[in-house]
Amino acid sequence: MASKKETNITGDVSILSSGVKLEGKLYSEGNVRIDGSVNGEVTVNGNLTLGESSTFVGDVKANNITLSGIMEGKVIAAEKLILENRSKLKGELKAKILVVEEGALFDGTSSMSVNSSQQNESKEDS
Repeated sequence: MASKKETNITGDVSILSSGVKLEGKLYSEGNVRIDGSVNGEVTVNGNLTLGESSTFVGDVKANNITLSGIMEGKVIAAEKLILENRSKLKGELKAKILVVEEGALFDGTSSMSVNSSQQNESKEDS
């Protein structure tokens, strides 16, 4: 009898706690919460939460992103980006939906069209 292993990533959360420092690249198929320090690139095929104690320098890509900490770099949210009231973001952001709570700080450029590169490619083909 062959056994089947089903993977359910919806409930799984990988956590980088406040004492963790990461330099380099991180990739996850599931949800990720970062409360520590990251210098590099993070790609998540789920939801990404950057907690209040998090500091991040680099690039982030995820389906939904919630920022409560401090970040400098490029943020791409395929769906929604939430800048909570104590968050600080310096850099570039792209998201379909952007929520900025009162008290959040944002210094940079924003785009509400995640697929702008695909639109530019189809214009060039014409």
